[in-house]
Amino acid sequence: MENVVLIIHLILALALIGTVLLQRSEGGGLGMGGGGGATNSRPAPTAMSKFTWLLAIAFICTSIALTLISASNSAGSSVADRLGIEPTENGVEVPDLGDSLLPPSSDDAPLVPSGD
Repeated sequence: MENVVLIIHLILALALIGTVLLQRSEGGGLGMGGGGGATNSRPAPTAMSKFTWLLAIAFICTSIALTLISASNSAGSSVADRLGIEPTENGVEVPDLGDSLLPPSSDDAPLVPSGD
C-alpha cells in the first residue's frame, strides 16, 4: 500500500511541477512594478490554475497519507529492536566495539631517550 501511495505521490509531484511551469507569467512578481489601487485586482481563475490547485491538494493528501502509513509501520518498534540488542537489568547492553576507538594509553607510547 505504501508503494502505491508513494508512486502516486511522485506522479503528482511531477505533474504539479509541469503545470506550474506551463502557466502564463502574470508579470510584476511579488507585487513589484504595480501602481496599486483597484486596477490590480486578481485575475479570474483559469482552468489551469484550478487544475494546479487540484494537484496541490492531492499532493498534500498523499503527503499526509504517507506520514500516517509510516507512523503506523514503526509504532511498535525502536532502533534498538532493529539492532537486536537485548536489554539488561541496568539498561541496554552496549555492544563490544573493541579498543580500536580508544586513544592509545601512556603504556603504549614509544620510549624516547632524553637529550642529555
